[in-house]
Amino acid sequence: MSAGIDLNFRGKSSVIAAAVLRAADGLVIVDPGPTTCLAALEEGLAGLGGGLDEVRHILLTHIHLDHAGATGTILTRVPHARVYVHERGAPHMINPQKLVASATRLYGDQMDVLWGRFDPVPESQVTVLTGGERLDVPGLSIQVRYTPGHAVHHVSYLDEAEGVAYVGDTCGIRVVADYTIAATPPPDIDVEAWQASLNLIEDWKPETLFLTHFGPVLDPASHLEHYRQVLADAAALVARSLAAGGADEDRVADFVSRMRAGARNTLSERDAVALELAAPFDQIWAGLARYWRKRLA
Repeated sequence: MSAGIDLNFRGKSSVIAAAVLRAADGLVIVDPGPTTCLAALEEGLAGLGGGLDEVRHILLTHIHLDHAGATGTILTRVPHARVYVHERGAPHMINPQKLVASATRLYGDQMDVLWGRFDPVPESQVTVLTGGERLDVPGLSIQVRYTPGHAVHHVSYLDEAEGVAYVGDTCGIRVVADYTIAATPPPDIDVEAWQASLNLIEDWKPETLFLTHFGPVLDPASHLEHYRQVLADAAALVARSLAAGGADEDRVADFVSRMRAGARNTLSERDAVALELAAPFDQIWAGLARYWRKRLA
């Protein structure tokens, strides 16, 4: 069994999805989402005939709050579950003080409204990944690959039996049809590493990609080809905005205006709002601007 659960982030559908697999010893969740969505996760598990008390494995693609925020809270209720996370993200799950402080600088007084609690994960419950592993999950064969670009601590997972690659944010944001945007928040964006990560995912030859934002993509080869260009185009657009001069606030305003217009030319208002909730457009600019400034320094 594998399924996706819509976490109804901020009361909106098609923004954040958690994936659920059935192992021989219980449930596996890939990216449980933020604590503000924990009730929706529980409701979704119930709809699948399961419950939070059946969770035995939590696979994190990376530790950003929209993907991993509920993990520690779940562990307080299901203390026997194991958490799988890249070695560069593991220390921040065990002691999230720096992660929360960094996110607070970005989100300010909206932290609780957006994400809720970020409880620490006991070190004894953490399995540290580097990439290249095959996970010891009873009844499943799951490969791990290190897929940086969006974040230095990003991994992706392949369920070999079903051919589903759980790719977090590595393959972008696609809330409807094939309208895809790059997820490039600060501080870790690396376009070259990202393109290499797409090669690794392509090498798996998956039958399906599962995007946290949002859900299954049934045409992996064409999606990967398209997303390569989406990522390159976004990087080039921000590079041109930096070269044009002026103040950052004006560059950001122009970029956000272009993104919103492009979304609304193609998507419904509901889907355009979901898209921007999944990847705030000002953060897309900020992550790529930081990438270019580091590269050109």
